This record gives sequence, structure tokens and C-alpha cells, in this order.
Amino acid sequence: MKRALVLRHVAFENLGVLARILPDYGFVPVYHEVGLGPLPSADIEACDLLIVLGGPIGVYETEDYPFLTAEIAAIGRRLLAEKPTLGICLGAQLMATALGAPVGPGPGKEIGYAPLTLRDIGRENPLSDLQGVPVLHWHGDAFGVPPNGVSLASTPLCPHQAFVLGAYGLALQFHAEVEPEALEAWLIGHTCELGKVGIKPGDLRRQAAETGAATAQAGVKMFRRWLDGIFA
Repeated sequence: MKRALVLRHVAFENLGVLARILPDYGFVPVYHEVGLGPLPSADIEACDLLIVLGGPIGVYETEDYPFLTAEIAAIGRRLLAEKPTLGICLGAQLMATALGAPVGPGPGKEIGYAPLTLRDIGRENPLSDLQGVPVLHWHGDAFGVPPNGVSLASTPLCPHQAFVLGAYGLALQFHAEVEPEALEAWLIGHTCELGKVGIKPGDLRRQAAETGAATAQAGVKMFRRWLDGIFA
């Protein structure tokens, strides 16, 4: 079996639909809870697939969260070796930072289900299955695109919602992995953030009921498209 190392920063932001896809490609995913115990830097560099998940901290908060420094360095070494890497939300920001792209607070919080505007780069865009499909946004920071990256999508608040690094790297600011039935854990875990921006949990529940299943289905197709390009 191939090794998929999953860096998780908060318990409820997990693999979601990826958990049912990865076994089809011969992977048994293993979580590492970032910040709890030493960072497995050697495994980050050596595993067959690295998946870096989200979390409610900023990549620039290294003084408050010192583990970020080592995490960024290990991810950077992996990307320079062009090894398969997927980053989601904070994970995407860590990838951008590791390659020298700017990351910082955006013009506002982007929370809720809304569609992307995809860039026209033809068949090379692994996000093509998300055309017209609302995805879950949950962030306040935004990333720039590394010099060797290609921007794939945008929203009115966020000019870069995703970028690719050749065939080996995919960075997503948004969430297409979240199963709609798992959203309640997000509403509980992020209650303080929702309160600060005046978003009612019930509004997000209604959005998930309306579009969450379609988002998850499209997410499965998107992740498969990207994985097929590397492991099929």
C-alpha cells in the first residue's frame, strides 16, 4: 500500500470525501495531529502523497504557533522535490508560503457556499468538474500564486482560489471535501468566528441542505481527476 500522510490542524477539518477515494488509489491515510508531538518532517518529505488540511490560524502566526515554521520548511522541501501534495485552505496557504508567495488577511471573511469563477486553461484545470457548483468557503486570509504556479479560479473577494504546480501540486483555498452531514461539527467548532461576523449557523445549515450533496459529488470528481493525473 502507498503512504498518504495527512496533516490535520483541528479535529473536525478532516479528509471528508477523500477518505472514500484514497483506497481506490492504493492509499491508507494516516493522520498526524499538527502541534501534538514532534512534526514528522522525514515522513512529510518521503510519503507517497501529502495532504495538508485546514485550520483557523494564519501561516504568519509563527510566534504564537511555533510549529508552523518547521511545517512550512518541510512542505517546502517536498514541493521543491515535486512530490504529490494537496493543500486545502490553511494547507494551501502553507504551500504558497513555502514557495515564497505572499499570504495575509484578505478584504473580508468568505464563509458559506458559493460558486467559483474558473480560469480558462483547458483540460489542464482539475477544477473543471466544479463549474457552476457552489463550494464551501471558510477563510479570511488569501494567498498569492508562487512563481511556478498557475492560478485556476477566483471569487469576487479572492482573486486566487486555487493553483497548480505542474501535475504534482494542488492548492485549494475553498472546501470541496466536506460532507454536508459533517457541517454541524464546523458550526460548533467555529462558533466564535461566526458570531464575530454575524453569520447564523442556521443559514449555513440551509445552504448545506440545498447544495452540500452536489458539492461533495463534484468534489469527488475533481479529486479523482487530479489523482488520476498522478497515480492512475
